Amino acid sequence: MTDVSPGEPTEQLSDAVPSWQRNVFVTVPRLVTGALILIAIGINFANVISRYLFNFALYWAEEIMIFLVVWCVFVAAATVAFNGANLKMDLLSAKFPPGLRKAVNAMTTATMIGLVGFAAWQSMIVVRLFADGGSVSVTASVPMVIPHSALFVGLVLMVLAVVFRWRAYLRSRF
Repeated sequence: MTDVSPGEPTEQLSDAVPSWQRNVFVTVPRLVTGALILIAIGINFANVISRYLFNFALYWAEEIMIFLVVWCVFVAAATVAFNGANLKMDLLSAKFPPGLRKAVNAMTTATMIGLVGFAAWQSMIVVRLFADGGSVSVTASVPMVIPHSALFVGLVLMVLAVVFRWRAYLRSRF
């Protein structure tokens, strides 16, 4: 599967996306996100039924659903980064001459990799602190390593997605 439309110049063929990259950064995250959302919907439905039919609330449901949504957001962020669908402030740079535009895109890509990589590193430190401390969530007693790992995993996947798609980021073509 490629990003090249039939009518585009052949120079774009070098930007073809290998299927394994599309699977890792698009297909799998979409499947994981979909599964997590379905699990959250199931928990919510069970909580509603339990609360209104049996007058018994699943006290842990809200906390678990929040953790599931956090995982959804950060796993899906890899797909957003891979597809170049992240928020861009390119109103002015889109009008720059090609050379200057490429330089600005290179700088913003390097900045993104650096900052997201730094955030991933800091997230790893936090996850290790939670692992060493053994803290758990208040309501559901979920080890806090689990929800905080979502940030680390998502940020690492974002960096890898941008690194694998650096040519597309330089040209602003996805």
